[in-house]
This record gives sequence, C-alpha cells and structure tokens, in this order.
Amino acid sequence: MSTVDHLYIIHALKGYEGHESRLRELLPQTHIPFTFITDGDPAVWKEEDINRFFTSSIRDVLSIGVLSCTLNHILAYRKMIDHGDQYAVFFENDPYFLGGVGGFRPKVEAVLKEAELLDPGFIISLENTTLRFPKRSERQNNKLLYKKGQGRAAGAYLMDRVAAIAILEDLQTKKCHTVIDWWHNDMISRGVIDMYWAHPVLTEQGSHNGKLHAGISSKNASIFRQLKWSIQKAYKKCLYFIR
Repeated sequence: MSTVDHLYIIHALKGYEGHESRLRELLPQTHIPFTFITDGDPAVWKEEDINRFFTSSIRDVLSIGVLSCTLNHILAYRKMIDHGDQYAVFFENDPYFLGGVGGFRPKVEAVLKEAELLDPGFIISLENTTLRFPKRSERQNNKLLYKKGQGRAAGAYLMDRVAAIAILEDLQTKKCHTVIDWWHNDMISRGVIDMYWAHPVLTEQGSHNGKLHAGISSKNASIFRQLKWSIQKAYKKCLYFIR
C-alpha cells in the first residue's frame, strides 16, 4: 500500500515562531518526513517567481502576506516534484489534529487507500475550515471520499504527483490571479485537477477554531472564539445531517 511521502508546511520566516516550535514538537509523532516551505516569504522570494507564476496585476489583488502564502503553496508543489514524492500533504502552519496528532497517519493512510482507486490528478481536502460537509444523502458506509466542485480552503490537503505536475504545467499558460484556495477552485472548474472532500475530516485550522492566532489575519487565540467555533460547527454538522 502507498503512503504519504512528505508533509509540507506553508510558513513565514518571522512572526510565527510559536507555530513552528509547536509543529516541530508535534510532527515527529506522525512518523512522516516534513519540510517548512519559506522560500515564498517576502524577505527572500525571487521576483522571477512572482513574474513566472502570477498575473502582472497580482499585487493589486492580494496583500503581501496572502501573496506570500499562495507562492509558498506553489513552491511546495515544485518541491514535491523535485523530491520524487508520489503523495504529499500540505499544511498551513496552524493545523489542529482532530483526535490527536498520533492518530493522523493511520487516518490519512485510510484516505490514501481509497484515493488509490481514483483517477490520478486530485486534491483531497482534509479540513473543515469552511464548515461544509457531504450531505447525509450523499454519504455511504465505509466511504471516506466525495467528489466536489470546489475546495474547503487550503489549510490541509493531500495531493498526488500527477496533480502537482498538472498545476505547474497549467501555470505556464494561465497564471495565478487570486488567493490559493480560489485558484484551486478555478483549476477544478477548468478540469485541471479533481477535488474530493474527506469525511470525517482529519484536521481543522487552529486560527479558525480559536486555539491559535491566524497567520494572515489579526485574530488571536481566545476562549470566546473557541466557543463560537464549537457552536457553529455543531450547528453545521446538524444541518448537513438532516439534508
């Protein structure tokens, strides 16, 4: 059976040292090699990469922080190909592991076992950032993956090598014009890649559930935000269950 070859963490060089320390402590428990991707940080990025991958008006569309985040995702795909990985997981730097980090590898390998039956060229959403789930009417026993026409943000996802190659090839003729998750949706709509949602999800973003401060926003961790997130999640789960 195939396995996840690598974890790539989208990160910034300064301001999120606590996020990095947390992950360097947690991620060895997954027993999956990991790499922090920071070459897209504004302090060190190459202008040639901005020109190669993005439209000329991108600085009018995205803030520097969001542009950096999107570039790091793209550079992570290139790193995946250079490493020869067949399957990789991509995290933004605030993953919160549902059920604990020790359970992540067996869960993601169960997802991958089902994914091996799919046509190559896919992204699998592993998170619940948008609080969207497959409807009860769609769900099947012993089924983990559901094909969808859009993603659920870009905080945690699994990708195969074919998708990474397809994305970078697509960039040669159609440059990125927006934030990473919307760009994924654009490629899904054009048939460049396929999108699947994992259910149940494996992670959620700590910057959304209130346990960590956000990487590209001013929201800080707080008990109030944790409570608000829990209520919203419970409501959405109930809503999707009855549909």
